Amino acid sequence: MSESLQELRNYAESFARKGGDSTLQYFKKSFELEFKEDDSPVTNADRTAERIIRDLINNQFPEHGIIGEEFGEENTDSDVVWVLDPIDGTQSFIHGVPFYTTLIGILIRNQPKVGVIYAPALDEMMSAAIGHGCTLNGKKTNVRACEDLSKATFLSTEVTTFEQYGFGRSFSELLNRTRIHRTWGDAYGHMMVAAGRADIMIDPILNIWDAAALLPIVSESGGAYTDLMGHQSIDTGNGLSTNPILLPQILSIFND
Repeated sequence: MSESLQELRNYAESFARKGGDSTLQYFKKSFELEFKEDDSPVTNADRTAERIIRDLINNQFPEHGIIGEEFGEENTDSDVVWVLDPIDGTQSFIHGVPFYTTLIGILIRNQPKVGVIYAPALDEMMSAAIGHGCTLNGKKTNVRACEDLSKATFLSTEVTTFEQYGFGRSFSELLNRTRIHRTWGDAYGHMMVAAGRADIMIDPILNIWDAAALLPIVSESGGAYTDLMGHQSIDTGNGLSTNPILLPQILSIFND
């Protein structure tokens, strides 16, 4: 790999902005809505944005691999693989809620090294590269120094999925022990933790394109990104963002 992590981060920001901004021509306007086999929604805005990002990657880095939510995998034996979610939070997008994001993660030899979360409707660009810190619109980010669950703001994407995936009792306990709960979810919730706006974000179900950008961003903001067993992983199916002090308190609830 000839490019530095910082160079890849810069390209990822540029590509996320170009793909993400294409969604604004559809947001709160006309778009085509379909439902996949798993009943999750997809729009022509999702597909257009991913095509734009894929074309940019293939033109600039034809030797790199790609994993995308809408158009699958290509060249994944490469040392460098880009992981794309053109619209994370499609439910927010189709309901005119501006908390949807465009996600790009970059894996170097299967390890997540670069992450970008771009919220086009809010013009918020968060990016990180391992060892180079994390920024939001150019300003360094840090997780909040909350030490007690009773003072914590807890975010999730949905409520029903916790019960569906066997975490209902743990969710209820965490809900009772935290100060406030809101569903400012999807990747934007993890972005809020990294920015110090909230203290806990949990997704009981995640795909790799949902998670690849999150680990570099949260960890480079001084936070902890793990699955609900405490493993620092992007492909075990769920994800937790918080600060290192709250992490063991939360994991004890989910693994008691």
